[in-house]
Amino acid sequence: MSSQDSRMNRRAFVELGATVLAGGLLGCSSTSGVPTALEMPTTAGVKPSTDAPRVTYFSRFGVTEAMIRETIGVAMSRGGDYADLFFQHQVANNLSLEDGQVNRAYTRVELGVGVRVVKGDQTGYGYTEELTADALRRAAQTAAAVADGPARPGPQHFSVDPLPQRYPVRTTWDAIKPEQKLPILTTANEAAFKADPRVKKVSMSLVDEAGAILIADSQGRLVEDVQPMTALRMSCVAEQNGRREQNGYNVAGRQGLDFYTPERIERVVREATARTLILFDAVDAPVGEMPVVLAAGSSGILLHEAIGHGMEADFNRKGVSIYADKIGKPIAKPFVSIVDDATNEFARGAINVDDEGNAAGVTTLVDKGILATYLHDAISAKHYGVKPTGNGRRESYKHAPLPRMRSTYMLPGPHRKDEIIASVKKGIFCSSFSNGQVSIGAGDFTFYVRNGYLIEDGKLTRPIKDVNLIGNGPKALEQVDMVADDLVIDEGGWTCGKDVQSVPVSQGIPTVRVAAMTVGGRAQKKG
Repeated sequence: MSSQDSRMNRRAFVELGATVLAGGLLGCSSTSGVPTALEMPTTAGVKPSTDAPRVTYFSRFGVTEAMIRETIGVAMSRGGDYADLFFQHQVANNLSLEDGQVNRAYTRVELGVGVRVVKGDQTGYGYTEELTADALRRAAQTAAAVADGPARPGPQHFSVDPLPQRYPVRTTWDAIKPEQKLPILTTANEAAFKADPRVKKVSMSLVDEAGAILIADSQGRLVEDVQPMTALRMSCVAEQNGRREQNGYNVAGRQGLDFYTPERIERVVREATARTLILFDAVDAPVGEMPVVLAAGSSGILLHEAIGHGMEADFNRKGVSIYADKIGKPIAKPFVSIVDDATNEFARGAINVDDEGNAAGVTTLVDKGILATYLHDAISAKHYGVKPTGNGRRESYKHAPLPRMRSTYMLPGPHRKDEIIASVKKGIFCSSFSNGQVSIGAGDFTFYVRNGYLIEDGKLTRPIKDVNLIGNGPKALEQVDMVADDLVIDEGGWTCGKDVQSVPVSQGIPTVRVAAMTVGGRAQKKG
């Protein structure tokens, strides 16, 4: 979802020479032969941990507290300031249907551990897919090479704090058989064709994930978190008078099979077909600068991309973001407040704990128009002299954490949706977005609006499509002059990319009016 600037490397990683690389510490990605969670308790040759009751999920792989202590000791053996281990296990399944038939099905398994050592503002990192004491020791030696000084002691004991339960599931996905999932796809597929005879092709996919993480560090913290995920995506192709249109819809969340209620499946079908069929009636949008009304829900992508990334602390620490000197200063109208929230139960962007073991709660970024704070991981928090905000996130055990968003949205405001639309004489209403490009530093953006409407004399009139919004995120935020009371946290399967790492996120926004924004479209191209 997120545009990236390849020049913005967060920090240098320590690399070993060819002999160590050949040994499989860095860059190794094979996961063949890794058991699923259902197979783990009876895996031959693997004995559950007997000396480490604090290690529960990962004990099935032979991970013990003693092994963790020894690895952290090696990581701190050259005088690092801090070290942590990040274990991850994930079993992901994908079931795809096209032309009424399952045309693709596969399972991806990841299992490994990353070792990070921090010395000053430098980070050393090593990882391995082999969860043995020897492999962990070698990964720790790789990470420890960032430092060069006397050894520091690791923890003798670990403390375990209870976690919130924001995404409990009755049955984990690794216990769900394919034949239990298939009716979700076939039911939705049949309903899409019945919805309208113009629907000619339907493509669908059901993705589910079961897995867990374990974080242990040199401060003596240890935490495990079991993390489910699922997503259902539908794409429709419709034909009318020889003309074809395509669109789609998706839902996602940290839930189990019971996420797919008849009502939710019906909504996927209804939205996917309606968003496709309305394109036959769509007209060209006007071009130029005009008021733009952003629909509640998925319009939050503009907030996420054009504004949220600029509030991530690493960009501000390096002076890249336009918000680098704006803490405590007004950046929006007094009725505008923005938060980044990890606590929305079952949301795709929800987390119980971040990937550094820090508590994940609600971070208020903009408080009544004032920039209150940035999104911090442990390193940026230390730089700024503040507490981490629980935003240290990583794609997998192969990556070090970065300050990342979780669920970023604008809080409800004092206006009503009808009031906002009625206030616009000539403008556009944007209801669904497809993609976009953003320059993180300046905040300049281009977003592609797939569905929307003209606003004429205070009313929604004709549908529009293929519209580009062009502008600057911080300036657009300043131009937000009306915010409704109808906040919607979008349920779509959003994925945010940054520095070649992708993480699941949520987003949302109430109905919002931006007083002036540049609109481009097909009419502009013709001109």
